Amino acid sequence: MTTSRRNLLTVFSGLAATVALQPAFASDASRFQPLAEARSAAPNFTGISKWFNSSPISISDLRGKVVLVDFWTYGCYNCVNTLPHVTRLYETYKDKGLVVVGVHTPEFPFERSAGNVQAALVRHGITYPVAMDNDSATWTAWRNQYWPAQYIVDQRGNVVFSHAGEGQYDEIERTVRHLLDATS
Repeated sequence: MTTSRRNLLTVFSGLAATVALQPAFASDASRFQPLAEARSAAPNFTGISKWFNSSPISISDLRGKVVLVDFWTYGCYNCVNTLPHVTRLYETYKDKGLVVVGVHTPEFPFERSAGNVQAALVRHGITYPVAMDNDSATWTAWRNQYWPAQYIVDQRGNVVFSHAGEGQYDEIERTVRHLLDATS
């Protein structure tokens, strides 16, 4: 297979995955429809070598909360572009029941340094819990494939939204707001 054909197939498979990860909303934007495959329970955080800004957390500890799980790594340009949106969501909704958990899964060896991750947290003003997933155990448990990727977990512990890459910030916020409003 030629390199250009392989690259083209990679682009098409990436586009197909992005479309598959889109949230499904009814025509009435206030009526939330979870993804069909998202009805399964959220996996736990596993194989975490270090927690920043928090003691260790499990998914069961977060029952009753709306949770945004953000897979990222500080050396990824696209991940860094999403961080202001994730931190703004956290600041806006943390007192209303939103918990954000960053899962830092390194792509390159230098990203495995706890000191480098801590410096990135300070540089980006991240105060929510961040798990250091150096062996990609949580990444694998969640069947994640992309940096960045966001998953929203409802109060019962089910994944109801997923998105890979940059963008869809309005849909992410709308989903968070809908879930928080459902319990108030």
